[in-house]
Amino acid sequence: MKKRYAPLARNAVIASLVAGAVATGIVVVGTGGDDGPPPPAPGPAARTVLAEGPGAALSAAELSALIAGQEHRLAGNPGDHLSWAVLGSAYLAQGALLGDRTDFRRAEKALRRSLEALPGEKGNAEAQLGMAALANARRDFATARRWAESVRARSPEQWTAYPVLIDAYSGLGSYGAAAKALRTLEELRPRTVQTLLRGSRVHHDNGHHEDAEALADEASYRSGGKAERAAAQYRLGELAWDRGEPKEAAAYFDTALQLEPGHHPSLAGRGRAAAALGRTDDALRDYRAAIERAPMPEYALQAGELYESLGMAGESRAHYEKVRRLAAKARKYGVSEELTLARHEADHGLAKAAVQRLAQEWKRGHRSAHVSDALGWALYRAGRAQEGLKYLKRATTPGLRSALSLYHQGEIERSLGLHGPARRHLREALRLNPYFSPLLVPRAKRAVSVLGNPPPGGPVDVEGEPWTDEELPPEDRESAEDDESGEGREPAEDDESGEDRDDPSRRPDGDASGRPRESGSARPRERESREAGDSGGARESGGARESGRARESGGARESGRARESGGARDGESSTAGSRRPSPSGT
Repeated sequence: MKKRYAPLARNAVIASLVAGAVATGIVVVGTGGDDGPPPPAPGPAARTVLAEGPGAALSAAELSALIAGQEHRLAGNPGDHLSWAVLGSAYLAQGALLGDRTDFRRAEKALRRSLEALPGEKGNAEAQLGMAALANARRDFATARRWAESVRARSPEQWTAYPVLIDAYSGLGSYGAAAKALRTLEELRPRTVQTLLRGSRVHHDNGHHEDAEALADEASYRSGGKAERAAAQYRLGELAWDRGEPKEAAAYFDTALQLEPGHHPSLAGRGRAAAALGRTDDALRDYRAAIERAPMPEYALQAGELYESLGMAGESRAHYEKVRRLAAKARKYGVSEELTLARHEADHGLAKAAVQRLAQEWKRGHRSAHVSDALGWALYRAGRAQEGLKYLKRATTPGLRSALSLYHQGEIERSLGLHGPARRHLREALRLNPYFSPLLVPRAKRAVSVLGNPPPGGPVDVEGEPWTDEELPPEDRESAEDDESGEGREPAEDDESGEDRDDPSRRPDGDASGRPRESGSARPRERESREAGDSGGARESGGARESGRARESGGARESGRARESGGARDGESSTAGSRRPSPSGT
């Protein structure tokens, strides 16, 4: 038994641990090593892995027990590089699960001890991928990419490198590279929960929302333990929120919290959904619980904006100050909160400071749709609307057409007199998710009302100028040629006058992305509708799928929703911005 356990621990346990550490916040872990004395009998965490294989998840109690066991083992065998790698990745998982960034320091220390005992170039891929996952957790995506690519270069068949690469590429805005890494992962680890959840995110980033939901739905169906199922339910809740269905989103978040009490992303998500449903007391309670559980700046910012929308100025100011304090604390542990800070500065602080923060992120290679959106909006708020519009067009090009980005683009276009595109994008934002922000939704509605209906004969300019790479301000300051309007400047540069144009009058009151090829885990709905002459064209048979689907969320989706049985959506497009019918079919 002991001889058989060691290779299982090395190959299955570490693989699951490193690959899942950041994406779900709850990962699979185990113990063991090939050097030194034989490992002890498997504990609860290791038994979970041995029984369910890679992809199983552990609770906070199981993680704590595993960490204690690994520390005890290392006390007698300090040169065991594999145990150090397991310990480091377990600390990383615990930090993500509990929102405690102090665990990230412990994770880094353990992973570096592992690399000291056995360098990466000599075969310590486990520690290298642990460092990559840690860099992703700290939002240092360029460093994560370097660690993971070094492992892939030596061992292209090592599947654990690809989930980390997908996270890094997505954070950098390299959506085509993320899609390519996903295809490899699907070949090496088809239809596992980790693969399905990563696939859901990649498809969503490329605007294939129906495919993203199908994969998350299958992940929930295939999940083994409670923690793993909670991660899939949370993902389904996020997708429901993105398409403007707060009631369904709240049901998914409820289920995730029943499975994994204290799951802080679900607490914050349920608070957001409750606010959209008018249950403000419930929303504020959930935000307080999320911040207490995991004091993250993004939760404080969301709560502050909700307080502001309710006219509670004192509470909103307190939470905006908390955003700064929590971001400074996170920085001490190597975690970058620049994107959240810049969003706060753009709307509630100094817009020029937001531009400077985001320009630095851009230079680091962090060019995701989220950063493009935030940078474009910050430029607009700083009085540089023409430059800002270029970044907003880039933010909506990959397919990640969020309601917030569409609102930002429409508001900038309105300020520039581009009424046709402004009207279209503002209306699309409200169609996609009419609850996307407690502060901005009323402003979007007022803007649409002011713009009114299109003139007779239709608008002259529907789309505006498309995004092209050539429109980007040059990254090399020496090559930048500023004109009088400031267009084409490096975004971090301030106006020569030094005038702060972030005044109330500027406030907004008044597939080019490399679509993933069709694969075993990605099944576009249109193709199923055309080809499925019988119910066998779906992922699983309709009856088995419906009975085994593990629908813990009660009323989240009626059984009649089973779109997987062929032909449920003939001719429906999965392009971004399309609204999906409600679960009742209306």
